[in-house]
Amino acid sequence: MVKEAGLGAMEKPNHKHVADSDLISPAKKAKKSEEAGCDTEDPKIPSGAEDEKQEISGGEEAIAAVGDRAAEEESSSCVSEEKKGFLIEAAAAEDRGGRQTMEDVWVVLPDASLDFPGKLRCAHFAIYDGHGGRLAAEYAKKHLHLNVLTAGLPRELMDVKVAKKAILEGGWKDGATAVCVWIVDQKVFVANIGDAKAVLARSSSASELGNHTEASCNPLKAIVLTREHKAIYPQERSRIQKSGGAVSSNGRLQGRLEVSRAFGDRQFKKFGVTATPDIHAFELTERENFMILGCDGLWEVFGTSDAVGFVQKLLKEGLSVSTISRRLVKEAAKERHCKDNCTAIVIVFKRE
Repeated sequence: MVKEAGLGAMEKPNHKHVADSDLISPAKKAKKSEEAGCDTEDPKIPSGAEDEKQEISGGEEAIAAVGDRAAEEESSSCVSEEKKGFLIEAAAAEDRGGRQTMEDVWVVLPDASLDFPGKLRCAHFAIYDGHGGRLAAEYAKKHLHLNVLTAGLPRELMDVKVAKKAILEGGWKDGATAVCVWIVDQKVFVANIGDAKAVLARSSSASELGNHTEASCNPLKAIVLTREHKAIYPQERSRIQKSGGAVSSNGRLQGRLEVSRAFGDRQFKKFGVTATPDIHAFELTERENFMILGCDGLWEVFGTSDAVGFVQKLLKEGLSVSTISRRLVKEAAKERHCKDNCTAIVIVFKRE
């Protein structure tokens, strides 16, 4: 049964990122965001990335948040926004998968300018993947984008360095992993902490954008725009060890927490858990077809090229973005038997 997304009642904690023997309760009040610098360069997307092994190591660190969603089945919202010759269509869907509770929270804002004036288009999309509850994820959903705008995301003359600084200082509060996208004019910013991913589907030639029938004849390149933050990975392990933490043989920080960057998890902050995100930016061109944002539950059963091919096929069939997002999540949860909560946002770029 498909339901519209909404805030749900609090439910029992999810064990997904935390060892069963030691659950983590999300903090009700967030502590102040850590100070950090920002990139001075605008990294480019590699042209040859075609599978989940291809990752972009982005520029910065941030803060994470936890949340839980009480919806029992898929949830969908479809929106569109048009400016500068691009039409953006986006939709989200969710399923609790093999879990008893839903702790993912998502945001789809095609017009994300709120009450902040500016001449440039601003759209915002995000998935907050909670562990140990959904309080922090709900908090991030409510406050993060507003804080980013307050921190000065440029809406007049585009300045990449200033935009990244605004995102970094945008009040990343306690308790979940996250993948967030801001589209300002034709510049796309991707920020992530933890193991949620953003994947870009790119054409081999500019002529294929907006012509999904033609593009379907040639497989699109799947480009991973995020870098996973897990305690077992060498770069993250080194940072944890320098902070006095340890990674056990099961790949978990202090034997308990799988991710090394997250909102909240305060008891692990002294052991190296940070909420500083990687931030990546790129320009929309005629080669960008669509993006898929997904929590780790989606990528547990879908390879990145697999997911891109799945969406590309449905676009060829002329299905709406809303239907495609639901089909993607249904395939993951019902057909491929995802054991975790599963949430996805599909963002399609078209030219007039």
